[in-house]
Amino acid sequence: MLDGENIYRRGVNLSILRKKVGMVFQSPNPFPMSIFDNVAYGPRIHGIKSKKMLSSIVERCLSDVMLLDEVKDTMRKSALRLSGGQQQRLCIARALAINPEVILMDEPTSALDPISTEAIEELMLRLSADFTIVIVTHNLAQAREVADYIAFFNSGELVEMNTSAQILTSQNPLTRKFLMGNSL
Repeated sequence: MLDGENIYRRGVNLSILRKKVGMVFQSPNPFPMSIFDNVAYGPRIHGIKSKKMLSSIVERCLSDVMLLDEVKDTMRKSALRLSGGQQQRLCIARALAINPEVILMDEPTSALDPISTEAIEELMLRLSADFTIVIVTHNLAQAREVADYIAFFNSGELVEMNTSAQILTSQNPLTRKFLMGNSL
């Protein structure tokens, strides 16, 4: 459900849905094009043609993910040449470029080194002031660090959902078992 509508309902406008929801995958997946074109891709799809406007969007989004200073002189080079952490921040910038309502992140730091992981976690905390971020993580420390609310699932079934503080002190036997590091 998004804005009270079932996104799987027949007739849902996928273009509008894709503008409302940005997606960041487990492994960075930059498009095989320049850094600039990766970020400008979504706005172009949604009708923005002005080079000045696209440049402004790209610069803002790269700045928002703390990548602009690192790539400002190489914007026309392939995004595939970036490090894994830089690629993941680029993918977040690409998601931000469409100004979504929600950003879905599927294990966004699982393939990254500790320094890049910390940068992405700091970024999520900053972005959460302006965006609804839904993150899938198996990393309890990360959930503890970045989540306002936690939904705990076991075998695809929702066990419980509450504030982070409530979940992390839950007395539910399945949740306790998971929190203690025991396999379910």
